[in-house]
Amino acid sequence: MDVSQSQLLLKRVITIKAVVTPLWKEEAQKQLQNQINQLDSRLQQLEMQGQRMVSELQKQSSDTATQQVSDVQTKLNQDKSKLLQQKNQVLQQLQTVQTLELNQEVDQGKVESFFNVNVGDNLIRKLQVEILLRDGVIEEIRGEL
Repeated sequence: MDVSQSQLLLKRVITIKAVVTPLWKEEAQKQLQNQINQLDSRLQQLEMQGQRMVSELQKQSSDTATQQVSDVQTKLNQDKSKLLQQKNQVLQQLQTVQTLELNQEVDQGKVESFFNVNVGDNLIRKLQVEILLRDGVIEEIRGEL
């Protein structure tokens, strides 16, 4: 049998996990705090833009201006609500990170890789591959390459 007919090149998703260490926790908390700060900044900008638009529209003092003020305030409240939801999610993530125990494994992300399969290979085992990181360094590759 020809080798090219008994072998395939496939793509798989590899899970990347990280071991919780003091350095990992510190970095994760910094990243999440930066996200919170960015969201706070966007909320302030949104508030200032909304106030400017409302004051400009109120100077016009017409029926359409009154409706436009209402529309702007509605849109402003919707946008603020979205940003506050995002901020709450990040705050929950920050709280979760703070409660993680050292040496616990957490999902860090996913990457794709290619691999060869041959007749007789266990496809399930070849698909279940993980990389374990400790402070950014590969500590272990789990599964069948």
